[in-house]
Amino acid sequence: MRLGTRLRNYFLTGLLVVGPVTITLYAASWFVNFVDGTVKPFVPRVYNPDTYLPFAVPGIGLLFAIIGLTMIGALAANLLGRTLFSYGDLFLGRMPIVRNVYRAVQQIFESVIQAAGPSASFQKVGLIEFPSKGIWSLVFVTGDTTGEVAAARPGGVDDLVTVFMATGIVPPTGFVCFVPRKDVKLLNMSVEDAAKIVISAGMVMPNAEHKLAELAAVAAREKAKGRLPTIKGAGNRDEGAA
Repeated sequence: MRLGTRLRNYFLTGLLVVGPVTITLYAASWFVNFVDGTVKPFVPRVYNPDTYLPFAVPGIGLLFAIIGLTMIGALAANLLGRTLFSYGDLFLGRMPIVRNVYRAVQQIFESVIQAAGPSASFQKVGLIEFPSKGIWSLVFVTGDTTGEVAAARPGGVDDLVTVFMATGIVPPTGFVCFVPRKDVKLLNMSVEDAAKIVISAGMVMPNAEHKLAELAAVAAREKAKGRLPTIKGAGNRDEGAA
């Protein structure tokens, strides 16, 4: 029984060590191969290392994609580029069917880039009672509610905040809620720690790790303070005896 328990613990420890690394490498490999398969056909043969080597070099398509996006961004930052892109945006924005898809995709990309940038869209983390009384759900506070929603004053409430509630293990999907500010209990938790809790379905609680570390540090300090007087007293008794 002890041998079986020990072997099971070894197996679970190995799974815990190898599992995250394997899944991360697999996801990275899939992404690189996907970008390579999409971009490499557009790379001129002169600049493609696969033309001169007997094997395919992974990541060439990703490298050219990064270079191309950087050049497009530099072009869009200039006056001529801004003019061209504004005309293109105006043209797509007036097409009857395409404009709805284009505007939706544009807003999604803008939201994702803002969330990943220094001025993140998610400002704070909080708790609201959802889906019923006494049940609390984790939400990301995006800011004060403005526009027509604030002007409509739903429920006669003036002070509303906009929150995003991710749906479990699939964080890109969720609910956008307009909640009275008094009904949102703000937390000191970071957005990254809250995302870990959502993605892991509550199995990972980063705050608990921080609290344990703080308790251990406090215990170490208290233990050190408790030892110092004893050592000092012992030294004084030794001196008096001498």
